[in-house]
Amino acid sequence: MNPDLDLTMARVIRAPRTAVWSAWTDPSRFEKWWIPAPSLCRVDRLDVRPGGALVTRLSDDGVEFVPHLDACFLVVDDLERIVFTNVINSAWRPANPTPVAMTAEITMKDHPDGTDYRIIVRHGDPAARDLHEKIGFADGWGSVTEQLAGLTESQGAL
Repeated sequence: MNPDLDLTMARVIRAPRTAVWSAWTDPSRFEKWWIPAPSLCRVDRLDVRPGGALVTRLSDDGVEFVPHLDACFLVVDDLERIVFTNVINSAWRPANPTPVAMTAEITMKDHPDGTDYRIIVRHGDPAARDLHEKIGFADGWGSVTEQLAGLTESQGAL
């Protein structure tokens, strides 16, 4: 982790790691938490494997869905780690994503209270990192992580 280039977040989700993993890999579950409420998410493609696509759309009114993310999975270690980037799109073409180019690494480990869930979002330069922080990294990733926790924790106690 490089504090000049990376943003991080961590929390314990009070749900089994298998439930958290499933929320990342099942399109019907993924769209329930991936975009901060009250906006809605629609998953166009969720092919959780190295080279697989992550394509989502969002809607503020529940009627019109606009492009949100067109990304590519780089690393998938079952039940442990997911790495994706928006610098390469789902067709494996170089992309110039807005508002910021990033590579996100999500790790999940067993914890006595559930799942130790950690996010590192890497940026190419300090300006991109600072922009991501300024436009709401903590609020955006924080709210979807809270939504992920709510979804998986509601499945029942450990």
